Amino acid sequence: MTNPPAAADAPAAAGDAQEKPKAPAEPEPDQTAEELAFYAPDYFYLSIIAALLFPPLGIPGAYFSYKTTTANRASSWEEAYINSGRTGWLDAFAIIIGLGIIYYCALYL
Repeated sequence: MTNPPAAADAPAAAGDAQEKPKAPAEPEPDQTAEELAFYAPDYFYLSIIAALLFPPLGIPGAYFSYKTTTANRASSWEEAYINSGRTGWLDAFAIIIGLGIIYYCALYL
């Protein structure tokens, strides 16, 4: 009886020289340093405060903050800056209205 020829994909025998596992290559950054400098502000923490003080405007602000972050990562600068502006305005109004409600409650209730 003869042994069948070893398949090319078959693992090496225990006595053969063992190959060291290759370290995974570090991923190259998707964006250059110049592109990272153009990131539109996403106002993430401002959105959290706005959502706590006045959720009807704070939650859409948090949504547009998320949209800004995803547009920044995709290098879609126009969309990122549009969403950033929406986020800033919604968050500012939510904080002003929320503080106004707290002030009203403290004075008259």
